[in-house]
Parts: sequence; structure tokens; C-alpha cells
Amino acid sequence: MASPIRKSADVIVVGSGPGGASVARQLARAGKRVLLLERGRDHRRTAHYGTYLGPLAYADRRSLLFTKEGLNIIRPLMLGGATSMYCGSAARPPVWLRTKYGIDLDRYLDDTIAEIGIAPLPPELRGAASTRIADAANALGYDWQPLDKFIRPGRSFHFDCGAKCMLGCRCGAKWNAAEWVDEAVAVGCELVTDACVDDLIIERRHVGGVRGKARGVPFEVESKIVVLAAGGIGTPLILQRAGFFDAGHGITMDTTAMLCGLSREKGNGTEPPMTWGYVNDEVGYMLSTLLDPWLLFPIMATMKSPRHLLKWPGWDRTLGVMIKIKDDVSGNISLDGEISKPMSAGDRYRLNHGAIVARQILVRAGADADSIFMTPLRGTHPSGTVRVGQMLDQDLQTEVAGLYVCDASTFPEALDRPTVLTILALGKRLAAHLLATAEERSAAA
Repeated sequence: MASPIRKSADVIVVGSGPGGASVARQLARAGKRVLLLERGRDHRRTAHYGTYLGPLAYADRRSLLFTKEGLNIIRPLMLGGATSMYCGSAARPPVWLRTKYGIDLDRYLDDTIAEIGIAPLPPELRGAASTRIADAANALGYDWQPLDKFIRPGRSFHFDCGAKCMLGCRCGAKWNAAEWVDEAVAVGCELVTDACVDDLIIERRHVGGVRGKARGVPFEVESKIVVLAAGGIGTPLILQRAGFFDAGHGITMDTTAMLCGLSREKGNGTEPPMTWGYVNDEVGYMLSTLLDPWLLFPIMATMKSPRHLLKWPGWDRTLGVMIKIKDDVSGNISLDGEISKPMSAGDRYRLNHGAIVARQILVRAGADADSIFMTPLRGTHPSGTVRVGQMLDQDLQTEVAGLYVCDASTFPEALDRPTVLTILALGKRLAAHLLATAEERSAAA
């Protein structure tokens, strides 16, 4: 067996999704020696990235990750994390994150929106069918608005955004957290891919580093600051192996389904996903324009009922509305990686409430009422597994000094809206805290 690689760093960041990329970039820019460990690889420039074959290479269990209850979870394991397979939508967090839990992100949200250029797509790129759905919703009295996007058409060599871009952006228009990793590396951050963290080094309730394997070779890295950003599933598993019993006890998913219906006009499958949307915070769900990509549509339809396979030839005329609910904290992630996420009575009410509204909208938009069906449920945002207020303080620190968490697992409740902007802001906020704390210690020395 190869001898372990031993090294040290000022800060170790585990995971290169929006949280890890944000923290690593900010700290590297400030001159800190940052080691960024990523379990997956960089697939951005491969031939399979953004194709139907891609998720077989870079999604956990080849996209066949399911909860005990049958909820499908697509979990990218690659540089950039979830931003490598997302709809490119942005949303500010609910006000309760500040008023109820004391997490004020406003300055970091504003800074990130301006830096990336987050904004709705221009009207001519929002899609004719998607706009028709939004117009139908507004005619029924629901306040649908254009959604902010991480998509900048002007930087694309050939803007070609449709449902398929959820598999990965091939035209270059969609922002990816891997871009911030590139910036971090350019100013001195050390990036190691294919690196799996197996355990944390903890001594006298203070973190001392991490252990794991990179491309089969053991490593041990010493650091007094470790930031776990391995996602709502990866982070609690690392903590469980280190003896944190409450990690993964309870999980939220922003449980999602799509209501689909056949129309006589062109559908929204070839249009940018989630260009319009509506949030019902009183009941707890979000609606948006979304349809599964062409080759995935028959798979999801057949999982619901084999008879829906007959609707595949009409995919190009199908209208789709996503229902994303604010699901209750429930279930758990066990040490062997098994995930349980049962639906509560409240979850089922929210889902049905959203489905009733979505059906009204689809019919108003021209869908055949008899053709409408709901896809199987899926877990789009595994989160809430290491919650602020229970396992983390307001600075995202665990009970072990120097051990922080910065990803969707920190959410105290489900957001029921796009999460990436919130996580990026959390990363900038955490980096500012770590730098301020280092300055205080230096001044006191």
C-alpha cells in the first residue's frame, strides 16, 4: 500500500459546489493557503458533458439514487457540484432565514447578483410556450414573474438552452461554480480531484485536519480550519463517520414533481427551463415552467404509469409546470448511505394544492385536460441535514472548534425555491467571518 501523503494548509475546503467554491475563492484571494478537495472530476470539457450519457458518468449511482420511499435524487459528483446540473435559476432566500435564524445575507446577495450578472432572460428568450403558461397563470390571478437566472446568453458561442441543459450546459451560457474554483486556483488554491474524505481529525474538541484517499492514495492534511461543503448528503456522512450522531437525522428535499399536458401548439421542452415562476409562501410551494428533456420524459412518464409512454411522441407539444414544495424535515441518512424521506400529511397537502393550481394553469394555457398527468416525485435539493440552530451556530460552526459547514445541509428549513444564490452568499459570509477571526487572533498575539 502506498505511503500516505502528508501536508498542511491554512484552510481545508471539502467540496467544490457553490459553498465550497465561494469560500475557497474568497480565502485564496485573501492570501490564505487553501486546499480544496473534490470527490469527482472536472467534466466540463469532455465530449459527454451535457449529453444524455453524461449523468451516467458524473451523477451519483448513475442517476439511480433513490430514497427508501422511491424519491429519485440526481446528485452530481463533479467539479462545480450541483451547478453542473441545474436550471440556472436564482432566488433570494426567504425572509425567515434572517428574522427567525439571524442569518443576514443581504450584502453578500447583492454583491453576488452584481458580480455574476444575475437577471431574468430578455423577453424574447423566455420561450413562447413558457410565456403562454405565465400569461394563463396571471389571467387566473396568480402572480407569475420572470425568474432571475444564472444564464448570460451573451457569453455563449451559440445559445441553445432547453430542458436538455439540465444535463449540463454545453453552450457556455450558464454560470458554474467551477468557474470560481478556476479563479481560486489562479491565485494559489490547491485543487485535488478524485479525493474522498474518509474521516476528520479531531483533538480536544478542535478540528485538526482530514484523512482520505485521492486516486487510491491515502492522504492526511493538517489544518485548524475545515469547511465541509460536500452537500446535503455528503456532509452529514462525513460528520457521522467522525462521531456526530445527529448529522443526517432529518432531511428536506424541496420535493418536486411536474404536471404535464398535451397541447396543440409548441410545448416548452425546447425552451430555457424555469424562465417564469410563482411562490406561494402561505401554503409552501413554488410553481415554474419546466419539462423533462426529450429522452428522460418517457422514462419518468413510464415510472408513473406505462400508459403514459404513449405521450412521448407528443413531447414537442407538451406543456410542463414544476411543483416544488416546502417539505417538512423528516427521515434520515444512515451511515451506509441509505436515505429515507417520507412525505408528511402537510407535504401531501402542499403538493396537491400546487397540483390543483398547476392543472388550472395548464388547461387555461391550452393543454388537453384529459392528457394531464403528474410525474413521479424527485428530491431536487437534498438539504437540512446539519441544520443551523441545532448542529451549527449562526457562523456555521459545529460544536468542534474550527469545523464549519457551508452547503445546503445548513438550511434550518426547506427553502422551496432555487438554492444556489443563497449558498454562494453563505460562502462569502463565512469567508468574511474566518478572515475577521484570523485578524482578531493576529492582533491579540
